Amino acid sequence: MIKPYLFVEKTKKKGRGVFTKERIPAGTLIEVSPVIVLSFDDTAKADKTKLHNYLFLWGVRETRSCVALGFCSIYNHSYDPNCEYEMDFDADTMSIKTRREIKKGEELSINYNGDVTDTSPVWFDVKRH
Repeated sequence: MIKPYLFVEKTKKKGRGVFTKERIPAGTLIEVSPVIVLSFDDTAKADKTKLHNYLFLWGVRETRSCVALGFCSIYNHSYDPNCEYEMDFDADTMSIKTRREIKKGEELSINYNGDVTDTSPVWFDVKRH
């Protein structure tokens, strides 16, 4: 399930991103998408490819990874994200939920570290606000 008002568009500095055609209230579930879970060995192989930038660590011990279908792997990173994601390891899905109201035309973002308050460095340069 992906809300019909979401769309993917190129950004000036971050490649593609997910945007909204409508205002979205805080606490709205905007996406639930299946994932393809990779084994530990396949994760190591994928980490050496362009897919590395689209993988999420997977499992309680984070020994595997996944490629999220839908738009999940397209949301850009922010240390102050307007969305958060949740993983369901039993159902092999990821969900995206808004943390605050999002304005029409605004880009949606998540914290790639998994916790919205985690300011640990990521693997690329990030401009902090």
